[in-house]
Amino acid sequence: MTRCSAASTTTAVSPEPSSAGAALARKARFWDRIARKYAADPIADLPGYEATLRRVQGLLSTSQDVLEIGCGTGSTALRLASRTRRLLATDVSAEMITIAREKLAAQPVPQLELAVADADALVFGYDAWDAVLAFNLLHLVDDLDHAIDAVVQALRPDGLFISKTACLYEMNPLVPRLALPLMRAIGKAPHVLCFDAAQLQAALVRHGLAIEAVERHGTKGKDFRVFIVARKPQA
Repeated sequence: MTRCSAASTTTAVSPEPSSAGAALARKARFWDRIARKYAADPIADLPGYEATLRRVQGLLSTSQDVLEIGCGTGSTALRLASRTRRLLATDVSAEMITIAREKLAAQPVPQLELAVADADALVFGYDAWDAVLAFNLLHLVDDLDHAIDAVVQALRPDGLFISKTACLYEMNPLVPRLALPLMRAIGKAPHVLCFDAAQLQAALVRHGLAIEAVERHGTKGKDFRVFIVARKPQA
């Protein structure tokens, strides 16, 4: 039985194009299929979500160009975009972006742009963004080192990488070892990476980022989602 993948400890070699294309298609199909249900589900810990939003709003400014990877249906981007000069929110799922565009049409925010893009791909430019946001995403990428490398390349010197990530090794051991593999086998869960907060911080540092804050914003019992602010050093 396949268990959730462990996060790599060194930068991985990129997969062959055909393999990468197949993985991208599988990932997009999964999120396209569940997008409408995902959009309808309530936020499990609304006070914790609001605390994260307030924290991020305090880190952004209207002088910044901001990229969000893995934006889902755009709810968070809609809340943050007015605090930026420009916010480009991206997701691998075309259906998620369709829903985000529906929300944007109903609630226009001039600073917000939406696009379909894969967080694992080096498609976000070089030294192009003052901040990159990744909420509930890093455990879902194909290769953690590759995704962080893409972020570092996209950030301008002194730019911020702001993330909130489910650390599955901090959950009940039965979840990553048994429940998730079973759910994935029947198509009810995506590919996931398993790591704890210390391993995630080590991966960020390994790619040259300086950790500035490590926080937990949850309000319901043990919070296994870690909020991290990391900065790319000045050149």
